[in-house]
Amino acid sequence: MDINTERLNELVGKMLGDLGGAASVPMVRIGDTLGLYKALHQGGPMTPGELARQTRIHERYLREWLSFNAASGYLSYDEVSGRFSLPPEQAMVFVVEDSPVNMMGAFDLMAAMQKNQGQIEDAFRTGGGVPWGNLQCMFCATARFFRPGYQNHLVQHWLPALEGVVAKLEKGPSWPTWAAAAAGPR
Repeated sequence: MDINTERLNELVGKMLGDLGGAASVPMVRIGDTLGLYKALHQGGPMTPGELARQTRIHERYLREWLSFNAASGYLSYDEVSGRFSLPPEQAMVFVVEDSPVNMMGAFDLMAAMQKNQGQIEDAFRTGGGVPWGNLQCMFCATARFFRPGYQNHLVQHWLPALEGVVAKLEKGPSWPTWAAAAAGPR
């Protein structure tokens, strides 16, 4: 079998990038759940010890978490002061809930997909489906993922792009004749 080493190396490189992304999911969710991104956003640059005192999280684990996030480009690190910080651009992605680019829901979706993998595998085998209500954490993760888009674009951009929709919504409901008759006198 002839192996094209260039294509093989490209594939392995892509997979390593995918695995790095997969490793980010639990690390980002830990930072979200424990309030670490918010603490850095509110408190400014901190050493692992300062962040440990602020959040009451064990310093040894924080050092690893901070280093992972800095290596991933999610946090900044200042070698001189030994402090980690959350730049404003990263805060828009990790902390500011009304930001149009808040991505925390996407990380929740990836975790929910893994949590529900067994049910999906069974559906592959049987050809059946998986009821939405049986998918653990999927509903909340989906809502959290889509909220920033709806919050920042639905009324401001999406509805106005649909001809006549805003005017109809502002006018209010129009009752069909049968509905008015069923409702009785007003």
